[in-house]
Amino acid sequence: MNLVFLDADSIGDDIDLSGFSELGNLTTYGTTEEQDVAERIRDADVVLVNKVEINEQTVGSCGRLKLVCVTATGTNNLDKEFLDRRRIAWRNAAGYSTENVAQHTFAILFYLWEKLRYYDDYVKSGKYAASGRFTNFSNAFHELKNKTWGIIGLGAIGRRVAGIAESFGCRVIYYSASGNPPQDGYEQVDLDTLLVESDIVSVHAPLNEYTQDLMNADAFRKMKPTAVFLNLGRGPIVVEQDLAVALTEGQIAAAGLDVLRVEPMEPDNPLLKITDSTRLLITPHMAWASVEARTRLMEIVLEQVKDFFASDTAD
Repeated sequence: MNLVFLDADSIGDDIDLSGFSELGNLTTYGTTEEQDVAERIRDADVVLVNKVEINEQTVGSCGRLKLVCVTATGTNNLDKEFLDRRRIAWRNAAGYSTENVAQHTFAILFYLWEKLRYYDDYVKSGKYAASGRFTNFSNAFHELKNKTWGIIGLGAIGRRVAGIAESFGCRVIYYSASGNPPQDGYEQVDLDTLLVESDIVSVHAPLNEYTQDLMNADAFRKMKPTAVFLNLGRGPIVVEQDLAVALTEGQIAAAGLDVLRVEPMEPDNPLLKITDSTRLLITPHMAWASVEARTRLMEIVLEQVKDFFASDTAD
């Protein structure tokens, strides 16, 4: 069996891939340009891929390919109709990063909510040592208890965030962009209600026709001027120019993002003009990327390959 990992840099060089080598001949490439895909997978039975596009143009006439495994949850990079026509199976991975994304959601929230950058700078600048006071009240913050946390997208990650928020005493409400029926134990509201009432709004939704550009100028204008906005879902859910305006004009208090419309971030992204880290924190799409989560991810993919060929042999 020949296995080819087209963009192994996407999971780091500290993750053990020896299990794949035990299944056959594993070839890894750090990154792969679109024009190089066909040649690199020409003799592959299995392709592992994270972001590389898999379609008729890139796969070409590859005749041995039986299985494409996406080392992620999202499958926007797969042309599924083409794969079905060619009878090439595909798999994606889910559930590996739930704990990590929930953890990172609160890491970003607390950085902004408790004004940690301001107080860190205050101490390191020497101002605290020279102040003559044991504390500092100059940048007030508030408890989470009794605040309203609005969640857009109540999947596994959204539910985990909801549980943690409730443990801090938050009232949790949520909005389903796709119009799914209410989930037992959770308070479902419409989008306007969520935006108007929430002190924190966090996005944990997939990108689809219901969520594309959902958080736009109109949405930000409806939020509280004291609210914090967090996007841990997908970048194109947010209109970044509108978010930049909302932050600059004080329509909302702060925003924290782990995803952007184009990744890596483009040099002309309007959010780069906002240099106040007490108002905006952006991390480079790494909420999912703890060592444990990346290890779980590749263990899931390895089992998918094993199961596929075990079933294929049995058939």
